[in-house]
Amino acid sequence: MLDALPLPHPFESRLGSALLRRATSADTDAVIALLADDPISAARGDVASVEDRPAYAAALREILAEPSNDLLVVELDGALVGTLQLTSIPGMARRGARRLLVEAVRVRSSLRSSGIGSAVMRWVGEVAAPAVGATMVQLTSDAARTDAHRFYERLGYVGSHRGFKYTVSPG
Repeated sequence: MLDALPLPHPFESRLGSALLRRATSADTDAVIALLADDPISAARGDVASVEDRPAYAAALREILAEPSNDLLVVELDGALVGTLQLTSIPGMARRGARRLLVEAVRVRSSLRSSGIGSAVMRWVGEVAAPAVGATMVQLTSDAARTDAHRFYERLGYVGSHRGFKYTVSPG
């Protein structure tokens, strides 16, 4: 399903030419570093610990093996500087509408406000969603991410729902 996405996708940012492409297993460490570069993710345990690498690698393999999931990365000057996960969700509501779920959007902290995130999120709404037949793009954002909320609102996303999560204890 998401293999229909037109990738790789070159784009321009204020820092120069960048490339949005599918992640590969070779990107595991760079994606882990992007997650750890975010204070909210780090507080949840994404601290780039060597002991956690096998769990991340297994998750990436599972994401890439599932046709309704994809992990994308952004390259700039040969370095991986951004990532996001997409999931295509068929639905019954809204007359059987398909949704494209966006998760774990990250741009290296030192490169934020460079146009990378805006270009990627515009591509999601204008190219990726129609390519998979989605009529809606949806995402959640931690309540503490006020800068991210302003960013999404500038791009036309509407904070229309209140989200809930339930943490399941292991074992």
